[in-house]
Amino acid sequence: MSLFLDTSGLYALLVRSEDRHAEVFRAFREALEGGRTLWTTSYVIVETVALLQHRLGLAPVRDFVGHLVPVMSVEWVSEALHRKATERLLREDRRRLSLVDCVSLEFMRAQGLRDVLALDPHFAEAGYRLVPPARR
Repeated sequence: MSLFLDTSGLYALLVRSEDRHAEVFRAFREALEGGRTLWTTSYVIVETVALLQHRLGLAPVRDFVGHLVPVMSVEWVSEALHRKATERLLREDRRRLSLVDCVSLEFMRAQGLRDVLALDPHFAEAGYRLVPPARR
């Protein structure tokens, strides 16, 4: 079984001061130990690097690129996937839904992925299972 990794989950995994770091870390470790394939897209990597660099500097970017990216299966976003995601973004017409989220949702749909390491509610709203589960 596979697990998709979103920026929101990756950031919480990498930044110990984040509110749900412990939960996300535990879920990530369980996925690794369970032999799950960890998927993400090149757009999520770009977004995560930009967020880490902007908020924390290059040291966490080095850790991310050097230690975490190598254990992920990365889908390099094609022109076709980008186009489908852009169509979704414009169709859904929601200000807080990003192009990166739409790329992730389209990739997950195409691959039949159901689980996502994320704190972003867009995934649950689209019918995917958040790992760890959303707080109530």
